[in-house]
Amino acid sequence: MDPMNIISYNVRGLGRGVKWPTIRRMVNEHRIDMLCLQETKKESINKAMCQALWGKSDFSWEAYPAANSAGGTLCVWNETSFKVESRVVGAGFILLSGKWGQESHLIHVVNIYSSCNLHEKRVLWDSVAQLKNQNPGGYWCILGDFNNIKMSSERMGSSQRGLVDGSIAEFNNWIEELEVEEAPWVGKRFTWFRPNGRAKSKLDRFLVSPEWLAKWPTSAQSVLARNFSDHCPVLLRSKNADWGPKPFRLLDCWLSDKSFHKVVTESWSSNSQSGWGGYVLKEKIKALKKKIKV
Repeated sequence: MDPMNIISYNVRGLGRGVKWPTIRRMVNEHRIDMLCLQETKKESINKAMCQALWGKSDFSWEAYPAANSAGGTLCVWNETSFKVESRVVGAGFILLSGKWGQESHLIHVVNIYSSCNLHEKRVLWDSVAQLKNQNPGGYWCILGDFNNIKMSSERMGSSQRGLVDGSIAEFNNWIEELEVEEAPWVGKRFTWFRPNGRAKSKLDRFLVSPEWLAKWPTSAQSVLARNFSDHCPVLLRSKNADWGPKPFRLLDCWLSDKSFHKVVTESWSSNSQSGWGGYVLKEKIKALKKKIKV
């Protein structure tokens, strides 16, 4: 299956174009297949703006508008690689479902921007849980700015008020209910920094299903360098693991089969090879493997 690179980034407003070249360079540098932005603060987004962010013409996009210049989410993706079959857009989320490359299973990607308000978080969490229940199966990736931490160690230098009273527990329960888990982290962990540097939190992350990790076992997320936002971009790289050729395996039951010894003897004697011993042995085993498969 083809690799997939996704960036999640709370941009704290897309502005009038000053930030766009920085995002475009990031897309090109990391060979991004899908760009998921939060807090665009844009009440309207058009194709020209998305192309300026993406830098190429082979893209599709979906957006949820900001309200009174607050919030807003945007997804831009490589339409050649990701064939989107359905879209669900709501307050604080965008769900894209489709086929990736030659894969026959559905890929579900959810871009989330969560409010700091606990009641509004609960509404968002319920909406996403319902969507997942309505679309069982496939590979799930839920990403974005959750504005929540999973444990107290994910926040340093700022007050825990508003988070300790059930918010952490509820967030973890929601993750468990969705049957997803954090993709493994590489490098730094904190994704949000107060401008004066005295506080930092881990608010942004990628949550993936076991099926996703089984398909892309080397999936890993990493925090990229912070630039114009108080949030850092987070990059998820998903690719297949290349474990090399499968080893030759001898099953015990073959040894009790009287015909097995004959097959081995005939294959070994009929395969004449010249060269150094290791090469001859490898070629004879390869020939035997083909014979056994037949």
